[in-house]
Amino acid sequence: MLLEKFKDKIPKKVFSVLKNRGFETLRPAQYKSIKAGLFEDENLLVCTPTASGKTLVAELAILNAIFHDKGKAVYVVPLRALASEKFKDFKRHYGTYFKIAISSGDIDSADSYLEKYDLIITTSEKFDSLIRHKAHWISRVKVVILDEIHLLNDTSRGPTLEILITILRKLLKNLQIIGLSATIGNPEELASWLSAKLVEDKWRPVRLDKGVYFDGKIEFT
Repeated sequence: MLLEKFKDKIPKKVFSVLKNRGFETLRPAQYKSIKAGLFEDENLLVCTPTASGKTLVAELAILNAIFHDKGKAVYVVPLRALASEKFKDFKRHYGTYFKIAISSGDIDSADSYLEKYDLIITTSEKFDSLIRHKAHWISRVKVVILDEIHLLNDTSRGPTLEILITILRKLLKNLQIIGLSATIGNPEELASWLSAKLVEDKWRPVRLDKGVYFDGKIEFT
C-alpha cells in the first residue's frame, strides 16, 4: 500500500525520514500496525512471517518515541550477537538523526553514559540489570521493542523476559510495548497479557511451499 495514503496518520518528521530513506510503499504488517494505533502509543503484538517487515514497525515506533514523544527507545533482543547486528543496522540508517548506543555486556554496571543516547539496544538480561541498578534515565523511556518475544516460552531466557516486562509495566505507566515474532502458538493469549492489539498477517516476500521428500522426489501439499 502506498505510503502517501498514511501521511495524515504519521507524524511529519517520521514521514520525512521514511521518504528520505526511499520508502514509497508499506507492507501489510506495517500498515496494519499503523491502523492498530502504532502512532497512538498502543501496545502491539506483531505476529507475521520472517522478512514481512516487522523491523520497520519497530523503527516507526522508535522514531515516534524520539521525535514525537520526546523520549527514549529501547530495543531488546535475546542475544549479544543480535544486539551487535541491530546496532550496526540502526547506526547505518539513523545515525545522522539521533544517538544510538549498545549495552549488552557487564550486568553489574548501571552504564550511566546511556543517559546521552536516544535509542539503546540491549539484551533482556542487561536491561533487567539496568533497571535493578536504578538507572535514572529509565523514566524517560517511551517505547520498548521486544524482538523474538516468543522466547517467553524458553526455559532459560523466558523467566527473565517475563519479569522484565512485568517490572516495566509497573514502573512506566505510559510505556508503549511492541512485541515482534514470527512464531507464536498462542498470540491471542499473549496479546491479552500484554494489553496489546494483535497484528497478524501471512504475507511474505517469497512464497513458502510445503512438501514431502521421499525416494528422490518432492510431493508438494
